[in-house]
Amino acid sequence: MRVLVTGGAGFIGSHFVRSLVGGAYPELAGSVRVLDLLTYAGRRENLASVAPEVELVVGDVRDPSAAAAAVRGCDLVVHFAAESHVDRSIAGAADFVSTNVVGTQVMLQAALDAGVGKFVHVSTDEVYGSIESGSWSEDHVLEPNSPYSASKAGSDLLARSYHRTHGLDVSITRCSNNYGPYQFPEKVIPLFVTNLLDGGTVPLYGDGLNVRDWLHVDDHCRGIALVAASGRAGETYNIGGGTELTNRELTGRLLDAVGADWSRVEPVTDRKGHDRRYSVDWSKIRAELGYEPRVSFEEGLAETAAWYSERRDWWEPLKSGVAS
Repeated sequence: MRVLVTGGAGFIGSHFVRSLVGGAYPELAGSVRVLDLLTYAGRRENLASVAPEVELVVGDVRDPSAAAAAVRGCDLVVHFAAESHVDRSIAGAADFVSTNVVGTQVMLQAALDAGVGKFVHVSTDEVYGSIESGSWSEDHVLEPNSPYSASKAGSDLLARSYHRTHGLDVSITRCSNNYGPYQFPEKVIPLFVTNLLDGGTVPLYGDGLNVRDWLHVDDHCRGIALVAASGRAGETYNIGGGTELTNRELTGRLLDAVGADWSRVEPVTDRKGHDRRYSVDWSKIRAELGYEPRVSFEEGLAETAAWYSERRDWWEPLKSGVAS
């Protein structure tokens, strides 16, 4: 099997590629090609350990010629490529619309034209909006509240349309908040850990009671692999981690992980349109494909904090660009 991974030099995409090359998903075994523009969050270093076994194509998913060349001869496309940081989308939405919506349409069309056998579109629970209680099932209405989540909802609908209109074998995955090594230090866990390791403070939005479900990147990628191998065409699968924490609770655990105290926390004005709670019902992927999260949050967070402590060579050069 020849697999194309878009955005395969980013945080989640590179974990999927490293796992695939390392034999974690034998049902998808074969050659691996990565299409990545290598923007600020997509880095060659993330693929260094598997570089000899991966064909890296530097290109833009919004470019029809690059997309057509990248999918040529491929059996499976796993589409990670996206702009994903909510705060950046609030500051400027244009790149999110062009990459996430237009880029997805370009990749879908390229896959259709090339006769690709399977297309997995990787999305987010944020497309559902905010939920006070209970959990979203896959058929819940999409009610995105940020430019980022709105752009992802648009891309989800395009993916669905290519199945319904053209018969392309498309499955959509929607995950909860990811964490793990190689995550760019603008997202909350690596931002907090690296700030604390440097002796700085960390910003806590509003009252700190916004709730997120935390999913280790390894569990997420394993869920994606299950969908790529056996997911039904036209179906959406939620992938959750099963650990819901308020941002205040998460902050406390991060402080403990690096031996810091609450004097290092700086309350800041809440984010515009900040969703209060996310929670996905992932019983469908469990029942159909046998998915269960394997990495406990305690183990995963400790290992993640240790990785950032040991890999200053990876994140220190990036810190100056976090606010750019």
